[in-house]
Amino acid sequence: MTKVLVLYYSTYGHTLQMAEAVAEGAREGGAEATLRRVPELGVNVDADRDKPYPRAEIDELPDYDAIVFGTPTRFGRISGSMAAFLDQVGGLWAMGALNGKIGGAFTSTATQHGGQEMTLFSMIANMLHFGMTVVGLDYGFQQQMTLDEITGGSPYGASTIAGGKGERQPSENDLAGARYLGQRVAEVAAKVHG
Repeated sequence: MTKVLVLYYSTYGHTLQMAEAVAEGAREGGAEATLRRVPELGVNVDADRDKPYPRAEIDELPDYDAIVFGTPTRFGRISGSMAAFLDQVGGLWAMGALNGKIGGAFTSTATQHGGQEMTLFSMIANMLHFGMTVVGLDYGFQQQMTLDEITGGSPYGASTIAGGKGERQPSENDLAGARYLGQRVAEVAAKVHG
C-alpha cells in the first residue's frame, strides 16, 4: 500500500484541519496516510505539548512514498517552524533519499492576498530541491474557481483563509480542495511507486 505523510505545522488549528482533510483524501485514494507535526520553535515551545499528532522526525521522511507539506503563511512565506524543520533535511538531500517521492502543499493565510501562493511556492521549491515530483491542485477541482464565496485554493496547492483574528474556519470548499489534493497525491504515488 502507498504510504503518504501529511507533514504540517499549525498554531491555531486552521492548518491542522486542512491536514486532516488531506489525510482523508489520501485514504480515499487508497493510501495509508500518517499525520505528523513540525515542532514549535522559540516562544511557542510550550504550545507544543498538547498537540493531537506525534512530532515528525527527519529520519522518517524516506519511509513514505509521498509527503504533503502544510504550514500557515508568516508574512508571505512559510512559518519559521516549518523552515527550521526543512533546513534539517540536508543529510537526506545529500544522500538523494527523497528523490522520486511525490509531494504536494497546502497553507492558510489571514487574508485573501496574504501570501498563499508564495508560501505554496516556497514549499514547492524545497520539494524540487529534494528531488521530489510535485502534484498541485489541478483544475479537476473546479470549485477553486468559484466566485460564490470566499475560497482558498490555487493550482499550486490547497489553502484556506483564516481571517485576521483566526475567526474564519476552513469552509467545506476549502476542505474539499484539501481532500482532492490528498487523493491526487495518493493516486500519483501509487502509479509511480506501485
